[in-house]
Amino acid sequence: MDTLARYVELFVPMLWLGMVLAISFLEAPLKFRAPGITIPLGLGIGRLVFRALNTVEVVLAVALIVACLILSPGTTGWVLLLVTVAVLAGQGGGGPPPPLTRRSNRVLAGEDVPRSNAHYAYVALEIAKVALLIALAIVLAGAIV
Repeated sequence: MDTLARYVELFVPMLWLGMVLAISFLEAPLKFRAPGITIPLGLGIGRLVFRALNTVEVVLAVALIVACLILSPGTTGWVLLLVTVAVLAGQGGGGPPPPLTRRSNRVLAGEDVPRSNAHYAYVALEIAKVALLIALAIVLAGAIV
């Protein structure tokens, strides 16, 4: 069991990081540049993709928590993991819809809504999550004690 937990600690943070980078910083901005993609169509696609990403992120977070309960990564590891999970929760991962979802619901319903700063907050949380996942991967790999 310890060996499996160790592999989870080594693999999951980097998998999670790669998924966040690919979806949030590659797919999300590029989809709106594709020919024929309207704002409502792009929002609809984005909602599906981010719902799937957030579901996977919750599963990965749970797997990491279980692995860390088995191997006890130390105070730094726990702090990084719990702050990463808090960021995910703040983005609506596994919880109620965040402001971006409520706004996209209004746009998809045909409302003309003003621009929102919620997107910038979400991106800031994604950047923080990327930094946290990098640090978590390093700590869990044992490179920093």
